[in-house]
Amino acid sequence: MYLSKSSFPSIDILLKGSNHFVRRELSGGIHKHRQRYPIVSSGFKTLIGTNILNGAAFSCNQGTPSQPRSPYSQSASAPTQLGDHTILPAAYVAPTTGILSLLPSSWIPYAELVRLDKPAGTYYLFFPCLFSTLMAASYASSPTLPMVKTSILFFVGALIMRGAGCSINDFWDRNLDPHVARTRLRPIARGAISPQNAINFTGAQLLVGFGILLQFPWSCLYYGVPSLLLVGSYPLAKRVTNYPQFILGLTFSWGAIMGFPALGIDLISDTVAATSAALLYASCVSWTVLYDMVYAHMDIKDDARAGIKSIALRHEKETKSVLTGLAVTQVGLLAAAGWAMGAGPVFYTGSCGSAILTLGLMIWNVNLKDVGNCWWWFKNGAWFTGGGISLGLLMEYFTQVHDSKSQISTDDARLVD
Repeated sequence: MYLSKSSFPSIDILLKGSNHFVRRELSGGIHKHRQRYPIVSSGFKTLIGTNILNGAAFSCNQGTPSQPRSPYSQSASAPTQLGDHTILPAAYVAPTTGILSLLPSSWIPYAELVRLDKPAGTYYLFFPCLFSTLMAASYASSPTLPMVKTSILFFVGALIMRGAGCSINDFWDRNLDPHVARTRLRPIARGAISPQNAINFTGAQLLVGFGILLQFPWSCLYYGVPSLLLVGSYPLAKRVTNYPQFILGLTFSWGAIMGFPALGIDLISDTVAATSAALLYASCVSWTVLYDMVYAHMDIKDDARAGIKSIALRHEKETKSVLTGLAVTQVGLLAAAGWAMGAGPVFYTGSCGSAILTLGLMIWNVNLKDVGNCWWWFKNGAWFTGGGISLGLLMEYFTQVHDSKSQISTDDARLVD
């Protein structure tokens, strides 16, 4: 039985009993590819099954045999490239490299569930917390040690709560993930973790996260607890709206508020700080929608088939225009947040300038049709943009502290005179 697609005329899929062969007609002859991989092309996607005979891979660009490559050389579910195609493993294989390979086998599914080997999401959750901590420290001229301690606590909290968010997401998506090539081998989707165990594990993570929250001033409880309502809403939003990334932005950006009360600034009585925090929060929401729109392009065809909604699907034809609008909004709101708190030129040059540069480079260069390229910009964009904004805010903090000390010295000298 042959399955052919006019959009991909040079590939035939031959299904013969339990043996599956993929062949491509090349100028030098026909090479048979016998691998335990499904082939996913830009024209169509076909899962070839799990009983494919092992054999030598071929290069679709050159048509010459090459050594087979483990699909799990990077992680337990990472795609690999074979010429023009994205190759996904047909059956789960335990990781043999990376941090997951060092864990006991019974721990691996839970480590995969919290994306321990893919920390980009943790960084994206942490950076708004760091932005607000540095901005609040500059505003109040806080001592360095409390600022550093607060930042470390926020990072630990981001690590825990990002894992909890992934667990909730995968629980809600357990019936959708098997239909999406990139997610079908996630622990709950493949049956490595039962739904009940996932619930229990998520509850444990939320308890640990609550314990981290208790390390902050008590006023942080009033600001932190309501964010839990948003944590569970994003997976549901994907089913009812074309803009679930906005809900994700509201969730991931919550830390942009938390840095102020964490350093003892009352947002209710201090209108300047409240204005700055609100503008920073809105800026981070725009950033989240931006980078997750790039991320959503990785699954855009599978999402359409599975009925999953996203901003990438809604605005597929004008994605880069939307990304540009989001970038302008993000930087404009970031600049407004700095203006509200009285930031100086160091902030505008370092934070706003680096955001303009890094976002512009990403929007200009990202290939939205290339899964690997989208992933590269997504995972590195956290450090490019988030790191640049943080560095600018840190320089602004030291400038403000220096100016504050200079002012105190001047006042003391006047008192002596």
